[in-house]
Amino acid sequence: MEVPGSGHVQLAVVLRFVDVAVDALAAAREEVDALNVYPVPDGDTGTNMHLTVSAAREAVRQAVADRSDADVVEALEALRRGALLGARGNSGVILSEMLRAIVERLLAATSEETNARVVADALRRAAAASYAAVGEPVEGTMLTVARAAGDAAVLRAEEPRARARDVFAAAAAAARAALAATPDQLPLLREAGVVDAGGRGLSVVLDAAETVLTGRRPVPVASGLGAARTIPVPHLGPGGHALAADGPSYEVMYLLETTAERVPELRARLGGLGDSLVVVGGDPLWNVHVHVDDVGAAIEAGIDAGRPHRIRVTHFAEQRAGAAATPVGAASRSGRRVVTVSAGAGLTRLFEEAGAVVVAGGPGRRPSTGEVLAAIEASGAAEVVLLPNDEASVRVAEVAASTAAQDLGLRVAVVPTIAQVEGLAALAVHEPGRGFDRDVREMTATARHVRQGAVTVAARQAMTMAGPCEPGDVLGVVAGDFVVVGSDAFDVATQVLDRLLASGGELVTVVAGVDDPEGSLATRVAGWLEEQHPTVEVVVYDGGQDRYPLLVSVE
Repeated sequence: MEVPGSGHVQLAVVLRFVDVAVDALAAAREEVDALNVYPVPDGDTGTNMHLTVSAAREAVRQAVADRSDADVVEALEALRRGALLGARGNSGVILSEMLRAIVERLLAATSEETNARVVADALRRAAAASYAAVGEPVEGTMLTVARAAGDAAVLRAEEPRARARDVFAAAAAAARAALAATPDQLPLLREAGVVDAGGRGLSVVLDAAETVLTGRRPVPVASGLGAARTIPVPHLGPGGHALAADGPSYEVMYLLETTAERVPELRARLGGLGDSLVVVGGDPLWNVHVHVDDVGAAIEAGIDAGRPHRIRVTHFAEQRAGAAATPVGAASRSGRRVVTVSAGAGLTRLFEEAGAVVVAGGPGRRPSTGEVLAAIEASGAAEVVLLPNDEASVRVAEVAASTAAQDLGLRVAVVPTIAQVEGLAALAVHEPGRGFDRDVREMTATARHVRQGAVTVAARQAMTMAGPCEPGDVLGVVAGDFVVVGSDAFDVATQVLDRLLASGGELVTVVAGVDDPEGSLATRVAGWLEEQHPTVEVVVYDGGQDRYPLLVSVE
């Protein structure tokens, strides 16, 4: 990432990097999954790294979308937090810690430092952080690849007239060389005849950075996979963990709210329970990953240390058996479910009453790919329809749908709803008894024909399509654009509805937000509709959404 004289990376470079890295990991995911023999041959390293960087990209995009004046500092902080929250698996958690270290060094850069030395030190610190995060570091893994990249970066930065792009190119080349040597360091890799999966994933990320800065696409290291893209998988993982159906090996992950002072005790306790221990993050939020036999003890350790949440447990034997089945996991599933993102407690009740599986979302709380994927898995259905209900979450849903289709063998479709009221309309015509494709078409057509708007309050000074606004001004929204600026919420709401009803309509849905707790605004608007548009049916709901006292739609 090229660092200008101010000591900060350029926002455009950050945005380009996360896009290229996610796309590159998506393209390499199947290959990296197939390479996965260490530390446990569970075949998900590529998927986990892809989901981790996808979560980081989603966080960056949200930070930029939510703030018209967003700067690179906000984007980098979002990248760091998004990677931490969305980290999946051993490799994903380590990668998130590396990204955290890089971001913190870039944010600390000063104008007196050269670009090359800043990024070189960032890569060196990333490698050090990866080793520090792991309970028992093992060479021949992504740790080794990270250290080689960091060392090469530091050496290149010391050369005269070195630039940031030169440093990243040197780091990526060193990572590829270190990756090629991993079979000589780990017997499991040598027996399988492949390179390390986590190291390959990290190499993909570094190659993406080189591509962004230089325009070159490096040639990847030969992975050892043949044309069939399969490898012999050892029956036992490290430490003798059996991968049989009755085996005791589990992966336990959770986010933990605690203080740094309590982490060493947690590490020691978890280290005594199993292996592949990784604890990353910083006050007040940490991401914990460990392989254990006693799931309860691992979770209890988290409870004693702080407040664990987003707990995820995977049984390796079941996961491996599922990976070998065709289609994966489909045999135990049946029926069709809708998974929808909800922006408020009232909306959640409406969605759940209609039979949907709900993922929490809304302004400032857009879900990660991992959360949507978990909801798909929890649905128990063989066919799933996703309603993201937010423009920035559409891509999240698409990544989750693709992952569920490939890893679980499910039929998953995304209806690209960009507003909560569009999701309500689509769910209203959902019919699990008809064919899947027809159901998706009906839901999509209904959502597209919804004309939607909202009322919100300006949080800062800005220029809108309707003119300038000041903090506290009431804004009217139509199809995502600010079209009315006023001082009275009722007046703005009626102007929005006049625009939405200009071309006719039969049904108006009014959803009251948390800032309209008694529903007084919604009730007044409903009364106005009955007077001014007596032929239109009006439905009022308590949605409980933040930031928008009123959501409205016309069908």
